[in-house]
Amino acid sequence: MNDRMNKKSRPIFMNLLQIRMPVVAVVSFAHRVSGVMMCLLIPVLIYLLDLSLSSEQGYTQVLGVFCHPVVKFMAVLAVWGLVHHMLAGIRFLLIDADVGVERDSARRSAWMVNVGGLIVPVIALLVLL
Repeated sequence: MNDRMNKKSRPIFMNLLQIRMPVVAVVSFAHRVSGVMMCLLIPVLIYLLDLSLSSEQGYTQVLGVFCHPVVKFMAVLAVWGLVHHMLAGIRFLLIDADVGVERDSARRSAWMVNVGGLIVPVIALLVLL
């Protein structure tokens, strides 16, 4: 009996890469990631805005920065973060108002947020190319 109790109280190793997260959890996690990403981008965007408004040379510098492929990719990520955060925030507000709380409608709205959050950045990527 004592041996069986020891096995139950031992910690269980869980490989987080093998756990299949439900779509609702993915939306919640991505909402947090997009929020942190937007907060970290605020100082960079304020600097670029200040630089572009300071002089004609500053404006030209900012245009040059946005022509770089890595910056274009980061801009697409920022668009994803903004769109996903907005859509997920609306979804969470509706859930707080008891709209879409049932399991099927929660899954459906989570899929809509994920798909909508990907469609807009793809369009932005096509525009930037």
